[in-house]
Amino acid sequence: MRYFVYILRSLKNSDIYVGSTNKLDERIALHNGGKVKSTKGYMPWILLEVREFKSRSEAVKHERFLKTGQQKEILKRRYNLA
Repeated sequence: MRYFVYILRSLKNSDIYVGSTNKLDERIALHNGGKVKSTKGYMPWILLEVREFKSRSEAVKHERFLKTGQQKEILKRRYNLA
């Protein structure tokens, strides 16, 4: 099974969200449908980047890495959001 780490950007306030899933399209639909508590106030979201992994543990490890303060700042600069 494939697992994904995805990076979203809020069109409302340009915030970045990093998550992981094995059902990418369904998960993004949940974010944009207001079904994810932590992101529903910042809809709509657009997909900026997807990274694929062979295991859930690899994906979760990478997701946690990207959620660190320093990495989030790097992502913001990469997408001209800083």
